[in-house]
Amino acid sequence: MIQAQQITKRYGKFKALDNVSFTISAGKSIALWGANGAGKTTVIRCLLGVHPFDGMLTIDGIDVQKAGKRIRKLIGYVPQEIAFFDMSVAETLQFYAQLKKVNTDVIPSVLETVKLVGQDDKLVEALSGGMKQRLALAIALLADPNILLLEEPTASLDAHAKQDFIKMIKHFHTSVKTI
Repeated sequence: MIQAQQITKRYGKFKALDNVSFTISAGKSIALWGANGAGKTTVIRCLLGVHPFDGMLTIDGIDVQKAGKRIRKLIGYVPQEIAFFDMSVAETLQFYAQLKKVNTDVIPSVLETVKLVGQDDKLVEALSGGMKQRLALAIALLADPNILLLEEPTASLDAHAKQDFIKMIKHFHTSVKTI
């Protein structure tokens, strides 16, 4: 599903990635571990096709550097930091569904999947940290992607919210998503 060969990314003279290679089979879940500044976020940005790099990176046989926009349609991305507008949960999902060119009919099932049923009218700013993270996951799932990229998805959550979020992610692993 994902194949990286000798990925190198420089920021000026600083080498953030140095000949990184890996293969991730479809349906597998992996985690990138490393110290702050180790290049984890840079790998994700390369996977999303938003950073130029040296080397070869393909997703589902598609060259990321040649078809970044096409690649991003295959991926559901949950960023480390979430930025939402002053809208309700429903309005936020409708906004992102339009951006992703997804029928808004999927919103109720996505809300059910991430356990946000009944929160539609709540303003995003009024949600707890765990609920905001579930909303970010809901947005990532709108187009039913085969790949989920989660950047430190539990970093700002309390212990209970972390457990709930991890349970949801385990569900997606059994549904043959690559995580």
